[in-house]
Amino acid sequence: MTSFVVVDSTVIDQEKLAEYSKQAKVTLDMYGGRFLAKGKTEVLHGESGYSNKSIIEFPDRESAINWYHSDIYQALISLREQGIRSTFQLI
Repeated sequence: MTSFVVVDSTVIDQEKLAEYSKQAKVTLDMYGGRFLAKGKTEVLHGESGYSNKSIIEFPDRESAINWYHSDIYQALISLREQGIRSTFQLI
């Protein structure tokens, strides 16, 4: 069954984010991941601690988990944390 990784984020360094995004895209391709949506959010109800959201589709839950825990993606975590404050959630 298709699975999704939902990322809530706020940019803290645009240059670091651009560098991370370029490298992260390559890792997504390796696991069949693709962006369904990404960008600034508009809160319609309640409060959010983040200004952006991304929704990444994977063929199945195993692919999403394998992507996130892969050595190649884990190597990017430090760069990601320099570029954004974030949460990642698996659906």
